[in-house]
Amino acid sequence: MSGRYLLDTSVLIALFADETAVKEELAQASEVFIPSIAVGELYYGAWKSQRRLENVAQIDELVSGSVVLGCNARTARWYGEVKYALQLKGHPIPENDLWIAAIALEHDLVVAMQDAHFVEIDNLKVEMWLNR
Repeated sequence: MSGRYLLDTSVLIALFADETAVKEELAQASEVFIPSIAVGELYYGAWKSQRRLENVAQIDELVSGSVVLGCNARTARWYGEVKYALQLKGHPIPENDLWIAAIALEHDLVVAMQDAHFVEIDNLKVEMWLNR
């Protein structure tokens, strides 16, 4: 499926690892966006790594050439709705992934991911880009 994608952190890490599958999927996408939450997760990983400066520079480069979507009051509304629905189902997911899902729902984007728990979210469009 080609279209408009929001890249989960796992996909961005695979991109940095030069995964062929991710590069092939990106070539098919019409538009690609990065959630600010994933950028924060990447920076956290970079700062705790042994190659701190190189990794931070790699993220800086990615961000400078990408459209990064952040959170606002509409995103927060989606977040609250999704978190409540998952609580009712008894299927919580990690907080950062809730925010990523909220951004995707707000902007009507497909989440390119590796984490299967995204499928628990009603009306969220997802596509597995790794481990197919």
